[in-house]
Amino acid sequence: MPVYKAPTRDTRFVINEVLNLEQYAALPGFENATADMIDVVVEECGKFCSEVLAPLNLSGDQEGCTRHPDGSVTTPKGFKQAHAQFREAGWGTLSAPEEFGGQGMPHVLGMVAEEFTASANQAWGMYPGLTAGAISSILVKGSAEQQAKYLPKMIANEWLGTMNLTEPHCGTDLGLIRTRAVPQADGSYAITGTKIFISAGEHDLTENIIHLVLAKTPDAPDSTKGISLFIVPKVMVNDDGSLGVRNAVSCGSIEHKMGIHANSTCVMNYDGATGYLVGEENKGLAAMFIMMNAARLGVGIQGLSQAEAAYQNAVKYAQERRQGRALTGAAEPGEKADTLFVHPDIRRMLMDAKAYTEGMRALCLWGALQVDLVHKATAEEDRQMADDLVSLLTPVIKGYGTDKGFDTCVNMQQVFGGHGFIEEWGMSQFVRDCRITQIYEGANGVQAMDLVGRKLAQNGGRAVQALFALVDQECAEAKSKPELEKLAGQVEKANGDLKAATMWFMQNGMTNPNHVGAGAHHYMHMMGIVALGLMWLRMGEVAVAKLAAGTEDKAFYEAKLVTARYYGERFTPDAGALRRKLETGADALMALPVEAFATA
Repeated sequence: MPVYKAPTRDTRFVINEVLNLEQYAALPGFENATADMIDVVVEECGKFCSEVLAPLNLSGDQEGCTRHPDGSVTTPKGFKQAHAQFREAGWGTLSAPEEFGGQGMPHVLGMVAEEFTASANQAWGMYPGLTAGAISSILVKGSAEQQAKYLPKMIANEWLGTMNLTEPHCGTDLGLIRTRAVPQADGSYAITGTKIFISAGEHDLTENIIHLVLAKTPDAPDSTKGISLFIVPKVMVNDDGSLGVRNAVSCGSIEHKMGIHANSTCVMNYDGATGYLVGEENKGLAAMFIMMNAARLGVGIQGLSQAEAAYQNAVKYAQERRQGRALTGAAEPGEKADTLFVHPDIRRMLMDAKAYTEGMRALCLWGALQVDLVHKATAEEDRQMADDLVSLLTPVIKGYGTDKGFDTCVNMQQVFGGHGFIEEWGMSQFVRDCRITQIYEGANGVQAMDLVGRKLAQNGGRAVQALFALVDQECAEAKSKPELEKLAGQVEKANGDLKAATMWFMQNGMTNPNHVGAGAHHYMHMMGIVALGLMWLRMGEVAVAKLAAGTEDKAFYEAKLVTARYYGERFTPDAGALRRKLETGADALMALPVEAFATA
C-alpha cells in the first residue's frame, strides 16, 4: 500500500528561512504568522493529511463515487467523516477573511494545506479546494447581501462550491456556451442548460452546494462578451440563512474518468433553476477568471503534490528493493544484490524528482506570498511588482508545474519496474490522477498561449522585464559565494536564453502569429526552468549561511546544496535546447495539408 508523510521540514524551511515570513509581520494578517505559529500549523496540517486523508486515497480510487436513481451521489467510504474532521479543525479557513469567519492568515499557509491535502488524497482535496475559488469570486464580485448569505457557510466548509463552465459542445471557447439565464420578476434568473466535467458537482459531504454558473441572458452578445456569472444553490437559502426547497439542478451522471475516481465529476442539468447574478450582466468571464486564476495556482500545486507522493514511494522502494550490483563493484558484498540506489539511472530519476519537487514547492509558496503582497503590501510599487510577477507566472506554475509533475510521476512508477504497473502498489494512481492536472482549468497549451499571447505584452512587457532583472540581480549577488558561483552562471545563461526567445517572438510573431503558437510550449518551459533556478539560488543562499553558522541540521543543508548543483547541471541546459526549438518557427510545423495526416 502506498505511503505519504507530509514534507513538513522542507515546507518550514521554505516559509521561515527562504521566504522569511516574519519580515512581513507589520502587514495585515501576518502579525500572527510567527515562526512558532507556522511550525504548529504546518506540523498539525501535515499530521491530519498523512494520518486521515492518505489512508483513504487508494480505497477511494478503487471504490469511486456512486450516483443513485434520484440523482444523489455517495462519496467513498470515510470521505464524509474526513470532511467533518477537516471542517471542525478549520483547515479550510486558514487564509479566509476574518469578517466572514476565516482565520485571516497569509495565503501562503492556505497553499501549504492545499499541497498536503492534494498529496495525501487529490480526489478528496478537490471538494473543499474548488470552494476556495468560488469564495474568491464572490468576495470580489458578489454583492454585500450575497457575501453575507453564502460566504460564512462556505468558508466554514459547511457548504461547498463549484465552478460550471464547460458544456458538451464547447470547452476552452466559452463564447459558444448555450446555457440560458432568463430574468424573473423577483430579480432572480431561471437557469437552463447542461454543464459537463463539473468537479464535486454533487456529493454527500455537505447539505448544500453553491454552484457558480456561466450563462447568457436572452439579449446578450453571442460571444464571450455576452457571458454572465450566476450563483445557483443546490438548495435554496432563506432570508434567515436556513435552507429551503431543493433547486432545479441535478446530477445527470458521473463521468467515467482515467483518474480522480473518488471525486464526483458530474454532468449537471439546470432545468429552470433559480440563479442570482454575480456582478454585472455580460461581465461574467472577468468574474470567473478570478476563480480560475486561484484554481490554476491550486492545480500547479496538484502537479507538485502527486510528484511528491510518488517520489516518497519510489525512494522507499529503491531503499528496500535489491536488484543487480553497482557498476563499481558490490556495494554490499554480504547481500545477494545491492539496492536500487546504486544504479545511476535510478539515481537520475530520483534526483530529477527531488530537484523538481523542492524547487516547485518553493516557487508555489513564493507565488502564494505574491498573492498576499498584492493586497497587503504598504507601498504601491511593491503591490504592483507582486501583481506583475504572480500574473506572469501563474500559467507557468500551472503549465510547467503539471507537465513536470506528470513526468515525475511516470519516472517514479518506472523505479518500481514491473511492480509499478500493478495497481496494488499505488503508483498507477499517482500517474492517472496527475494526468488531469495538465488538462483542467485550461489545458497546458492554453496556459502557454496565455503566457506568450497575453502576459508578455501586458503593460509594455513590464512583468517579464521585472523577472529578467530580478534573476540577473540575484545571479550577480550569488556569484560572490564560491558554493553558488557555478549555479548562478547556469541560471544566468538560462535567463539569457529566455530573453533571446522573447526577442525572437517580438521580431517574428507579428509577421506570422503561428511562430508564437509553435514556440509557446517551449517558452513556458524555459520560464519554468528559470523560475525554479531562481528558487534554487535562494535556497542555496540560505543553506550556505546556515552551514557557515554551524547549524545542527548539517545534513539537510548539505543536501540542499548538492540538489541545487544537480539542478544547475541537469535542468538549466534544457533552456538552450528549448530556445533552439522555438527559433525554428512554425514553417515545417504548419506545412502539411490536413489530409496528409491520414493513416489509411
